[in-house]
Amino acid sequence: MIAVILAFALALPAEAGAASWGGIEPGATTLEQVRERYGAPSKETKQKTEDYDTTTWIYEGAGAPAGMNRMVVDFGILKPNGFTPNLVRVFVLEPKPTIFTVQTVIDGWGMPSLAVDQDGYPTMLYEAGLFVVFDKQTLWAHSMTFTPPQPLPRDPAAGAAPAPAPASPTPPMAPRPGSTSPAGPPGSKARS
Repeated sequence: MIAVILAFALALPAEAGAASWGGIEPGATTLEQVRERYGAPSKETKQKTEDYDTTTWIYEGAGAPAGMNRMVVDFGILKPNGFTPNLVRVFVLEPKPTIFTVQTVIDGWGMPSLAVDQDGYPTMLYEAGLFVVFDKQTLWAHSMTFTPPQPLPRDPAAGAAPAPAPASPTPPMAPRPGSTSPAGPPGSKARS
């Protein structure tokens, strides 16, 4: 099924710019803007990550955005000009079944940069910073992870030059269904 997704996606025009959803863009949207749009979270945790104070907000149940089972937003990002504790680093949507079908994702974010099978879960990855993990039957998105834009590795066997190594030793991957956190260190990409 992942081959069908990739074949279909390659026939569509590429999407430009950073991936965002619901008024949230990693690396640009502030904690205050998220609170203004979605209210107080259902749960808030603070942690120290690589000596930086970071915050995670979880919206679930009645507090989740419409059509979502849960939304997790991590704040605190290391940018070239320093650490910013109140900027969104990464956020994850856990949509209800049927909300984001393959077609809906492609209509909304365009052609993925890469489509892979991640432990039996079809996954679409966008260099704009979106990683979508579908249910095993590829009917709808199980999770959608939004990060700042980042280059993805190219398959040298397919004739494309390999991309430069990511800034973090951990390659970007979306969380698998059932995982609890999208977050890596403040300067890192999302990881499983």
